[in-house]
Amino acid sequence: MLRLKGSLCLLLAAFLWGVTFVAQLVGMDGIGPFTYGFARYVVGVFAILPVWYLFRGKRVNARINGNYHPGWKAGLGAGVIMFVASAFQQCALQYTTAGKTAFITCLYIIFVPIMSVIIGKALNKENWVGAIAALVGLYCLSIKGDFSLNYGDLLAFICSIFWSLHIMYIDRFADRKDNIEISVAQLIVCAVLNCFTAFLLEQVVLADIVRAWFPIVFAGVMSSGIAFTLQIVGQKYAEPAHAAIIMSLESVFGALAGWVVLSEQMTGTEIFGCVLMLAGMLITQGRVILRNTSFKI
Repeated sequence: MLRLKGSLCLLLAAFLWGVTFVAQLVGMDGIGPFTYGFARYVVGVFAILPVWYLFRGKRVNARINGNYHPGWKAGLGAGVIMFVASAFQQCALQYTTAGKTAFITCLYIIFVPIMSVIIGKALNKENWVGAIAALVGLYCLSIKGDFSLNYGDLLAFICSIFWSLHIMYIDRFADRKDNIEISVAQLIVCAVLNCFTAFLLEQVVLADIVRAWFPIVFAGVMSSGIAFTLQIVGQKYAEPAHAAIIMSLESVFGALAGWVVLSEQMTGTEIFGCVLMLAGMLITQGRVILRNTSFKI
């Protein structure tokens, strides 16, 4: 049941990342990517701080029982990795298409299982079958036209490696440290590093940030504050290979959000890609679903 709970948390995180993709696109109109990231992560910090405060009683009891394990230090490392991954992703979008960036970024579907094997984790056959099905589905959903490679694609490839490292890093600490504190710490680190980079490389204008307040707040609360916290909680119970496939469904939810909100058309190939990605998730979660479901005849 706990693994199913973890999978549902990750699925909700993927949904929130997907539906806020529209807000991310709109929010960066008129402001630089690091300025947008700075504002977004600041909002995320203030969105999750009330949750951290509400759980103060639980932390006090944990201290009394000797079970409190602060997550601040672990969150600092997670924040650095997340900033580097998102920075490479943002830079990649300046040189290549959004579809190719999404596809190459989500190569963590394959990298995470490989990293898991390297560090000695046992994987079932359905992990590999599900990953390949999801990867093919992602290709059908993301790639339009030829697949020639350029400088932006290299940046996206590096980005995918760092997102893989972020997933593996969170897996290491999610069941050992305070999840809310990990989330708060990594968001603070991302906000600070984006702030420094924005003032170094971009022209930060407060009026431009204010004009984009709604998509910034929406993405900051839903994606940065809630979704990344759900990722940490979900990875407390789910294996990293499973988590990678479930989280990659953000591309499916993003495509559906674009269809509903922006009236973007989806081709038959893209719809087939969505189906394959969903199938990949169900394949990897088959044992968990059957173990936690009872059928009455």
